Amino acid sequence: MNFSDLVALSREQRRGLVLVAIAAIGLSLFYISLAHGHPLATSQQSSSEKIIDPLGSASPTPIPSPSVRPSVVVDVAGRVRHPGVYTLVAGSRAVDAISAAGGAKIGVDLSDINLAEVLFDGEQILVGALISPGPTASKSKGAPTASHFPIHLNTATATQLDQLPGIGPVMAARIVDYRKQHGAFLLLADLRKVKGMGASKFEEIKSLLVL
Repeated sequence: MNFSDLVALSREQRRGLVLVAIAAIGLSLFYISLAHGHPLATSQQSSSEKIIDPLGSASPTPIPSPSVRPSVVVDVAGRVRHPGVYTLVAGSRAVDAISAAGGAKIGVDLSDINLAEVLFDGEQILVGALISPGPTASKSKGAPTASHFPIHLNTATATQLDQLPGIGPVMAARIVDYRKQHGAFLLLADLRKVKGMGASKFEEIKSLLVL
């Protein structure tokens, strides 16, 4: 249709053509927006929908720090390679303390030490304690000598306790057993709690003992 034909049309026909053109333009715009709307919607949806990685987003499980184990401080003295004060894990045995001190020197007899004894804080392990030789040293318990005493009540072995006047092997073993069962003596008077330790015997030996 040329311009002259368009002029020849009536007003109603021209109005109809305008409406058809407007409708055609509207449909074109609708399809264009529809065609461009899906990718946009998809992009918006993908940006709003976040994929959560449960492994990546979760905070790492904290590793608990190892609990600090209690310890005991013991004094290893006598005939060991490195005498001194050592800190050991609570529950350690006498053999562990001696090993920490480098072990006993060659030829030292450890039979008078209970190597399986559980250590307590502040204990002294006396290895290879020397006893003054003499013809009456083993049996005669008259006047004590300076080389024997004082004896540490909480660390003395049964052999050492046997050197006390009036204390034989049986009573010495009872003292050691009591110490194992009840722990260190807090007072010298607690020695009276040992079976068979009478008042007169305690008075006789208390000046020869220290804690």
